[in-house]
Amino acid sequence: MATINVYTESTPNPSTMKFLVNKLLINGSVDFPNKEAAQDSPFAQELFKFNFVNGVFFASNFVTITKTEDAEWEDIEALLKDFVKGAVESELAVKAVHHDSEVNFEGTETEVKIQQVLHDYVRPAVEQDGGAIHYKSFNEGIVTVELKGSCSGCPSSTITLKAGIEGLLKRMVPGVTEVVAEAM
Repeated sequence: MATINVYTESTPNPSTMKFLVNKLLINGSVDFPNKEAAQDSPFAQELFKFNFVNGVFFASNFVTITKTEDAEWEDIEALLKDFVKGAVESELAVKAVHHDSEVNFEGTETEVKIQQVLHDYVRPAVEQDGGAIHYKSFNEGIVTVELKGSCSGCPSSTITLKAGIEGLLKRMVPGVTEVVAEAM
């Protein structure tokens, strides 16, 4: 068995930290914004046993953990790093979700183009910061997305959404006039 290495990266959201491992944890992503949502995830359930864990998000080779306001990263980072290493080594299940490696977009030609741009250009950047973005709808020029992981509740997500994602979609997809995030 290969040695599991865990390293951390801060995210634009000061309440979240990204714990990266040298092993694929899940194909796709899954968000557990609270303890109740984590029912089918042994890994997330164990993380929520820590009273300072407020949210858990998994994607490819990382888990983004959101802490409570009263916790300080310098007090809990090493503990969480050790826990993640042990959980990955013991192959604690993230969730029984399997996504097809081929992505299928649905909807009108414009909706498919929006989803393609989000998948190809926005998703990799957002995942790098420990989050995820999901397309919800397109109606009368307005694209609605859902932000997960470190993006959910991040102070800089509004800037990213308006300056980055909205600008990109307006340039690449005729008819897009605005991008909004759906509240979680």
